[in-house]
Amino acid sequence: MIELEGLTKKFDNLIAVDQVTLAVRSGEVLALLGPNGAGKTTTVRMLSAILKPTMGQARIAGYDIVTQARRVREYVGVLTEVPGLYTRMTGYEYLEFFGELRGLSPEHRTERIAYLADWFQMTFAMDRRLGEYSKGMAQKIALIRTLLHDPPVLLLDEPTSAMDPQSARLVRDAILQMRAGHRAIIVCTHNLPEAEELADRIAIIRQGRIVVEGTATELKSQLLGPPLMELRFSKPSNNGLMNFVAQHVTVKDAGERWIRYSTATPERTNPTLLRVLLEAGAPVVTLSQVSQSLESVYLQVVEGKA
Repeated sequence: MIELEGLTKKFDNLIAVDQVTLAVRSGEVLALLGPNGAGKTTTVRMLSAILKPTMGQARIAGYDIVTQARRVREYVGVLTEVPGLYTRMTGYEYLEFFGELRGLSPEHRTERIAYLADWFQMTFAMDRRLGEYSKGMAQKIALIRTLLHDPPVLLLDEPTSAMDPQSARLVRDAILQMRAGHRAIIVCTHNLPEAEELADRIAIIRQGRIVVEGTATELKSQLLGPPLMELRFSKPSNNGLMNFVAQHVTVKDAGERWIRYSTATPERTNPTLLRVLLEAGAPVVTLSQVSQSLESVYLQVVEGKA
């Protein structure tokens, strides 16, 4: 549904986006991560047929973003980080206006506005002026505007910014539900736990270039090394137990009642190690994987260590 091949955008001597190649299928969410100024917004603006690329090409649902820009806009819903609301309008007037711009019939507009306002728990605010909305409410009304014409492709820039936890949870659940409805979605966000929850794949862009791409698990393995496992004991461990574990795996760290080790083959190593420890009478309480954060991966990439 979304295809980029060598997509490049230059502004005078500045290369904002540099030879980006990506693809997003129907029913897939791609999180596009990167620091401010990395090229995320410029990429989204090109994909939504607002900016023309300097080089390369991109297609949305098979339509070229340059030669078939009007068709592209019909298939795309775009949520920008700064939605630019018309503050003197009520929520309903605002959505009516954009529904008409999208070519929706009066009956269809009424139906879609009612459905989406209920979905995002905004029915109570439809008669209020947008200037009276909180930041989180404004973000939700902008998301409703994005979805009015039921687009198969969504480009969402910081979709939960300024939202309270309950509203953010509602929007994340909505994104997951829309993915299940076979939409292709690109989410730009600085919220790394959100990216890990929502995204099937993650691409990190730095200085206009895609530096790494893959699932969260693949990126952690690639950049942080093998999974880190932790054994916990009911009694303080001793040097003998430490040496015993070290005969089977690479011990990374240890405390009074725990030992951490790495292994590239946990599916084979862990059952064997656990069996021999129990046979030796070791007081094992738990064996679990230590959580490796996407933040660690992200920082390695944006700091140029990957």
